[in-house]
Amino acid sequence: MPRKFSGSHYVVSFPDQEASTNKLDLVLSPVKECNKINCTMLPTTSPHSNGAPGSRDAARHTAGAKRYKYLRRLLHFGQMDFDFAIWQMLYLFTSPQRVYRNFHYRKQTKDQWARDDPAFLVLLSIWLCVSTLGFGLVLDMGVLETLKLLLWVVFVDCIGVGLLISTLMWVISNKYLLKQPSRNFDVEWGYAFDVHLNAFYPLLVILHFLQLFFINHVVVINSDWFLGYFVGNTLWLIAIGYYLYITFLGYNALPFLQNTVVLLYPFALLCLFYVLSVSLGWNLTQGLCSFYKFRVR
Repeated sequence: MPRKFSGSHYVVSFPDQEASTNKLDLVLSPVKECNKINCTMLPTTSPHSNGAPGSRDAARHTAGAKRYKYLRRLLHFGQMDFDFAIWQMLYLFTSPQRVYRNFHYRKQTKDQWARDDPAFLVLLSIWLCVSTLGFGLVLDMGVLETLKLLLWVVFVDCIGVGLLISTLMWVISNKYLLKQPSRNFDVEWGYAFDVHLNAFYPLLVILHFLQLFFINHVVVINSDWFLGYFVGNTLWLIAIGYYLYITFLGYNALPFLQNTVVLLYPFALLCLFYVLSVSLGWNLTQGLCSFYKFRVR
């Protein structure tokens, strides 16, 4: 057990302890050097980067790359998860919060909020085509008129209006609802479009499917019967209310947005308009059917 003299004190050193300390220093030396230059041992993202990838992965996560991947899968039905899309459609009626919880998981695993699987869009298009054909039958339209109506509903009502609303909400959310406006925090346009599709689906089912069973039996088109416009306008209230609520849930699910409750304010105008329409005898369904007939002339 060697002894070393240091000033007026003796320092006792143990060979085994020195050897083990040297070995430990060899093991920890990369960590110590790494701490000196403030580096990290594992690839991570900045807590203020909204999950943004590093420079090496930037090319894979650009909007163009995501859009290309989405459109490429649109041509391969075998790569689409239709079972999961059906699950989402069911829960949009019963528990839409669970649908947006899945968007959180996608952000954590695939670093994007928007869908990367077009299965939901494909099923929504099928629903839209079937319900429009039903409208054509109920309104006694011919084959050519029904085809014109189908093209109008798909390309104008769904896609055209959807692009307009999504772009508007994308601009509003990025300009007025961000907690800390910066290039690292933003709402993806694809996510805004997905929120519109989620909210549009219940509206489509209520107005283009359930309402078909009431048009010629309860909602009498050529009559001012109170029960007719009361049932029709109530269905409109429920459908538009669903649209507003699911839209609110979509933007409220993003952790970097604030004051999203303002998206619920139109509920007051909606209820006021509903009371006014019932009081004055406005038949909204009759107006919709007349508008559809005018389109296909």
